[in-house]
Amino acid sequence: MARMGRNKRKEAVDDGFVDKIVHINRVAKVVKGGRRFSFTAIVVVGNGEGTVGVGYGKANEVPEAIRKGTVKARANMVEVPLVDGTIAHQIQGHAGAGSVLLKPASPGTGVIAGPAVRAIMDAVGVRNLLSKSLGSNNPNNVVRAVFDGLRRLESPAQYAHRLGKTEEEVLESYTVGERVWGSRA
Repeated sequence: MARMGRNKRKEAVDDGFVDKIVHINRVAKVVKGGRRFSFTAIVVVGNGEGTVGVGYGKANEVPEAIRKGTVKARANMVEVPLVDGTIAHQIQGHAGAGSVLLKPASPGTGVIAGPAVRAIMDAVGVRNLLSKSLGSNNPNNVVRAVFDGLRRLESPAQYAHRLGKTEEEVLESYTVGERVWGSRA
């Protein structure tokens, strides 16, 4: 049997959602007759317009693990506030020993991220982002840390409401790099 790559990623477009496989892991259980192998898969599902979900599937066969992960990802969708193709503000997500820093980037930067964070950002529809994985680089912790950060993001409207200002006042003073969000230049 040929050995499958650990970080093999696959995309499938189905009913407007993009499925991305972040990580597949082979797990061995030692029993009396030898070893029994099973597989785990981390799957990210998103619509490319601000909605994304993550799922973790386990099964005896790879396709079944991917299917289970996809079903769980579709059940755990979150809305992410996007502004001009990037996230609304800088945030750091934590999970276990992993921590991921996510920073908005100016247009044209692209997604500067590792494979796990890049798969999530592609699924959510972010086109410009800077990120740094701090601490654990285990794909499970990285994905959970990114989702922790995405869940805690505030849209400019939510931020303005919390401060008691209008959204226009907030966007006028909000900058990413050299660009002011309130201006369309």
